[in-house]
Amino acid sequence: MNQHVIEQQSEAENWSAEQILAWTARQFGSAASLASSFGAEDVVLIDLASRIGSPFPVFTLDTDFLFPETYLLITEIEQRYGLKIDRVHPKLTPQKQARQFGDALWQRQPDQCCEIRKIEPLKRRLSSSSAWITGIRREQSPTRANARKLEWDAKFGLVKLNPLADWSEGDVWTYIRSHNVPYNPLHDQHYPSIGCTHCTRAVKPGEDARAGRWAGFTKTECGLHLDGAAARDARSNSR
Repeated sequence: MNQHVIEQQSEAENWSAEQILAWTARQFGSAASLASSFGAEDVVLIDLASRIGSPFPVFTLDTDFLFPETYLLITEIEQRYGLKIDRVHPKLTPQKQARQFGDALWQRQPDQCCEIRKIEPLKRRLSSSSAWITGIRREQSPTRANARKLEWDAKFGLVKLNPLADWSEGDVWTYIRSHNVPYNPLHDQHYPSIGCTHCTRAVKPGEDARAGRWAGFTKTECGLHLDGAAARDARSNSR
């Protein structure tokens, strides 16, 4: 683990989200990137960063299969905050992926589809950054329960910041409503977690918040936030 992270990690657990972002701005400036899928947590982070005047560039992994509502929200966020979102695309277009791997890869090999459309683009984007900021929260899923506010991400070889790690879902929505932050209207239609159109559905009453992702598989993570061991476990459990 990076020595600087070791020295600050315990102390960082006592910092607020604003303090995490301010520390990141001081330490990394524009070499830190804010990764956004434009879920509720991510729009909160963009608003928080704007309030502290951070220089963080914002990027999103545009898989070419996002919901129309997500694309509209990206434009709205750009206009609201004066941002230019870096839309990182996979090397393969949907047509090229279908020719190389067959139609509807996400139905047969969702891990491979995520590798092509999310993980490889993220690796490519993060190769030019020293730190990345994410919106993951511990209560979202068991695979995120041990997330620290400040981490060394060995998978991608850089510092990882999770400013909202200790926030509840209620905290997120209280912030959104208090500050009139734009958000994806699909959240009001029982989509707590929003990814690609092919692999996301509304959550039914009583279901886990991530039950709408990759329905029919035990897979609940695309792999962006899994370490090596967790990623292997996730792959062995998917079917």
